[in-house]
Amino acid sequence: MLVGERQLKIVELVNERKSIRVTELSAIFSVTEETVRRDLEKLEKEKKLARSHGGAFSVKPSEAVELSYSEREITNVKEKKEIALEAVKKVNEGDKIILDASTTAWYMAKSLPNIPITVVTNSIKVVMELSVKKEITVLSTGGILAPISLSFVGPLAESSLDTYHVNKAFISCKGLHLTHGISESNEQQARIKKKMIDITDSTYIMIDHSKFGVQAFSRLNGLDAVDHVITDSQVSPQIIQQLENHSLNLIKSN
Repeated sequence: MLVGERQLKIVELVNERKSIRVTELSAIFSVTEETVRRDLEKLEKEKKLARSHGGAFSVKPSEAVELSYSEREITNVKEKKEIALEAVKKVNEGDKIILDASTTAWYMAKSLPNIPITVVTNSIKVVMELSVKKEITVLSTGGILAPISLSFVGPLAESSLDTYHVNKAFISCKGLHLTHGISESNEQQARIKKKMIDITDSTYIMIDHSKFGVQAFSRLNGLDAVDHVITDSQVSPQIIQQLENHSLNLIKSN
């Protein structure tokens, strides 16, 4: 990872978690603590965060902000594509699956083979992508349109999922914390993703390496609701060990 990219992700993490320790950043990015301190010193001079004893904290006002789809579409593209390709390997002919409204799920939809499966989704982008794959049956939740994420949310979207039962759910989130579980930046997205987990036999959480250790605004569920974690090739050995200690099945792209 380039220095500038790492520093950008440090700012994202600090703003997401509000504060973070040097030791955690060192583990997430697989660099020395001294390297992290140099990064924090530079970022503080640029007024992108503030340093504290042993870590850093956000200088942004506390708010639950959902990034627009166009912003998410150009963030961590390589990692998302890696994760999506690994996720597709877990889909078999005849499966009934759920895809959420994340950009990773969209990349997964693009890579799905044209085989007889059923896909339930609240994502407009996923629906459009799968519309040309005639062997795939697509069910959309309907509901209130969230234009920022191009997804359906709200009571109708949530209650429509009560009608179904699926084999596998492929879901992204803003953070996976070993103590606080999985979380989202937006409460409406957290609610519908929780409902998706409730109606599936097996939950696959799709997140890149920068989301580990992050606690976002709205708690989605505890780690006991997670069956598999699919991540990219840059995940650190420390994170891998921590996940194994919590008996989480980690699937890492090559």
